[in-house]
Amino acid sequence: MKLLSPFVHAVIDYVLVALFALAPTLFGFAGTAATLCATIAIVYLATSLLTAYPLGVAKLVPFPVHGYLELALVPLVAASPWLFGFDTIEAARNAVLALAIAVALLWLTTDYRVIERHPEQRFAHPRTT
Repeated sequence: MKLLSPFVHAVIDYVLVALFALAPTLFGFAGTAATLCATIAIVYLATSLLTAYPLGVAKLVPFPVHGYLELALVPLVAASPWLFGFDTIEAARNAVLALAIAVALLWLTTDYRVIERHPEQRFAHPRTT
């Protein structure tokens, strides 16, 4: 069973954007790894803003497509320390791997088809009852 609603997923997306952007400062690394984190943060932010879910702005990217993009992101981010040569920089490697795991867990726990079954969820916010 998928646990996360589109709204909760969107909130976590924006938290992950912030973590990718802040990882170099939080964990003390620079260079290629920092540039990669900034690039991922920008692309992730753009994707989130364009996604048809509660916190999306333009709602151009269907939520299931957003899910496929996240699924594609996981192995690329996980392999990036070795692909871009910062695998020996422990802080950078571990931060990027932790973020890849976080995106994977987000993907595994989200119901990407809920908006197809319940279109009102595209704009829905959690109930405050």
